[in-house]
Amino acid sequence: DLATALNERGQVRYLRVEFAAAVQDFTAAIECQPGFEVPYYNRGLVRYRLGDFDEAMKDFRKVLELNPQFEDAALSLKQAILDKEEKQKRGY
Repeated sequence: DLATALNERGQVRYLRVEFAAAVQDFTAAIECQPGFEVPYYNRGLVRYRLGDFDEAMKDFRKVLELNPQFEDAALSLKQAILDKEEKQKRGY
């Protein structure tokens, strides 16, 4: 289906370090199928990697709302919270 195809294209773009394009694909996949948790997770990973911890945490929380058993999302959320706190401690 279209949401899966967009998610997969986003993953390819992520691996190519085309982060803006990857976020666009993951967002489009979410718009096609809002209950599909994987593109939220993938978009959260890109946002995390870009240092946008607040938006990454929103995506990881949405994944867990849709699928509470998604362990990687729970771990990623914890890491994003820790990294945000560390960033704030260092003052940047």
